[in-house]
Amino acid sequence: MDLISAAKSFSLRRPLLNRLDKASRALLLPDGGPAVDFRHPAGEPALSTPDSVSWRIFKNPVSLFIGGVAAVILELAEPRVRTGVWEHSGFRVDPVRRLRRTGLAAMITVYGARSTAEAMIAGIRRMHDRVQGETPAGEAYRANDVELLNWVHATAAFGFLQAYHTYVRPLTASDRDRYYGEGGLVAGLYGATAVPASEAEIAAFFEAAHPRLERSPIVLQFLDIMRNAPVMPALLRSSQPLLVRAAVSLTPGWARQILGLGDNICLRPWQGLLVKQAGSLADRIILESSPAVQACERLGLPGNYLYKKSTGSFRRVAREL
Repeated sequence: MDLISAAKSFSLRRPLLNRLDKASRALLLPDGGPAVDFRHPAGEPALSTPDSVSWRIFKNPVSLFIGGVAAVILELAEPRVRTGVWEHSGFRVDPVRRLRRTGLAAMITVYGARSTAEAMIAGIRRMHDRVQGETPAGEAYRANDVELLNWVHATAAFGFLQAYHTYVRPLTASDRDRYYGEGGLVAGLYGATAVPASEAEIAAFFEAAHPRLERSPIVLQFLDIMRNAPVMPALLRSSQPLLVRAAVSLTPGWARQILGLGDNICLRPWQGLLVKQAGSLADRIILESSPAVQACERLGLPGNYLYKKSTGSFRRVAREL
């Protein structure tokens, strides 16, 4: 069943919801261990507040997939980041496990209790301390170099924001700037020190980075993996190549030109409409296993807090927590 067929089933039939919920739980078990329960510890706040733009954006699995792929496309344009990712991670050997671990880390960073998120980030930093080497051109790098951390954070922030804004629901200029500003605390915990705090700043950041970026066949290998690896639930897997096209289309034109990504692997207009329908649908499906739902319940908010048409009436409550 593809995304559109799933949308037509959105009546919503309980068997479909159960299958989606089961798939969602599986995505939060990348190492086969116990599931992370975002409902605990009760009452403990996250690194960002429930009325943040980040909490709205990260609840949508369709835009997260698209934005994550777009972010990695940009990350791999930087030769030091590309070498570190390709040579020191398990991506080529077991891409599904690697992607699920990365996805779980993102969920914990946004929705997890502060103590859980801070401990996880500290562990990631310790792991990255061991990642170092040289690019094929002989340039030395360390995964925890501040310049590289700034690049990874900025590209991820851009990808997730633009995917939601483009394929789910347009965000105001004020909300887009607020989203970038919200990322400062998390970026600092990861070791990034000079991340863009607005759309104007990220445009300038990317402009300054152009001379460092370069084309590589690794980007095409990455896209091929993302088209074919069983990342998404079986229910939606046939639509995975379409979402990869959406990610390429989301990548700025200047970056596609540098990387040699032609229009032939971007979305056709009619495909863009299908992706937007899927993104809109995903923004309304409430699953018990969703980190967004569980995090709201941890803080005493309704499980559907982030899924209401307008969250404005709940912002005052969230700020009082």
